[in-house]
Amino acid sequence: MARRGIHYMQKLNAAKVPADAIIKGQNRVIDASLTLIRERAKLKGELVRALGGAKASSSLLGVPLGHNSSFLQGPAFAPPRIREAIWCGSTNATTEEGKELDDPRVLTDVGDVPVQEIRDCGVDDDRLMNIISESVKLVMEEEPLRPLVLGGDHSISFPVVRAVSEKLGGPVDILHLDAHPDIYHSFEGNKYSHASSFARIMEGGYARRLLQVGIRSINSEGREQGKKFGVEQYEMRTFSKDRHYLENLKLGEGVKGVYVSIDVDCLDPAFAPGVSHIEPGGLSFRDVLNILHNLQADIVAADVVEFNPQRDTVDGMTAMVAAKLVRELTAKISK
Repeated sequence: MARRGIHYMQKLNAAKVPADAIIKGQNRVIDASLTLIRERAKLKGELVRALGGAKASSSLLGVPLGHNSSFLQGPAFAPPRIREAIWCGSTNATTEEGKELDDPRVLTDVGDVPVQEIRDCGVDDDRLMNIISESVKLVMEEEPLRPLVLGGDHSISFPVVRAVSEKLGGPVDILHLDAHPDIYHSFEGNKYSHASSFARIMEGGYARRLLQVGIRSINSEGREQGKKFGVEQYEMRTFSKDRHYLENLKLGEGVKGVYVSIDVDCLDPAFAPGVSHIEPGGLSFRDVLNILHNLQADIVAADVVEFNPQRDTVDGMTAMVAAKLVRELTAKISK
């Protein structure tokens, strides 16, 4: 899957298909993809505005991208599994804080960016990241919709945060829950690696503060990069000492809002085994909810990433975990 688009382009080049014909075809696919997101967002925005009373409303946007993962690419299959679990009949549509998910003023869905179809046309990652950013902006154009993005691997956070910052006209504060800092300069030579997304975000000036919580797999480069960018890194080895502060965060004052990025592997694998990078010693699910529920912030956008259905239990336990993270983020965003 990772190299399908590349192989396809090699065949076209071998057949001596004119470059301008290829580019025109790619542009048609890109335009069609963005048109679908635009029109779905417009429809959902009109619905929410017609119902009235919503100042902010979560809207799901799937980005099924897995090829920038350094290990396994299963996160590309996550968005439909998360959606299925959100509406699973084993639970109801009410969040812990009492929001009703079946109210469109609380949650809507604009569908997926067709990542694999775009890559199958030979579109490279520079253009793909721009398409993801543009898709996020299309959602944000439809007040009061706010994007809640379903990954995908963690490389998607860069184009999403970039879009949010550019659309709002300034940097945001970021709360990033993860086992890893994802701040390598260019992991394995890939500037868009899922292990480098926050380096791109900080280089671009899209974040004022970056708080990383749940860290327990970090090397010297991760720490050096953290110091370089002024990142506030909270490692699991000191979580008992940091708990009170992290469960009473107040973010976003003086900036355009707060972005929350949750890598499912922030959780201990006892709670979420369906991830590519299993790191014991993580947060409990209630730890994460305490941090989210008590967070004082205007959350302008968020993502849930790195759920890997190919490593989940047969009963879809991690899908339900990812879905509940989405549900509780939805309640935090919508108002």
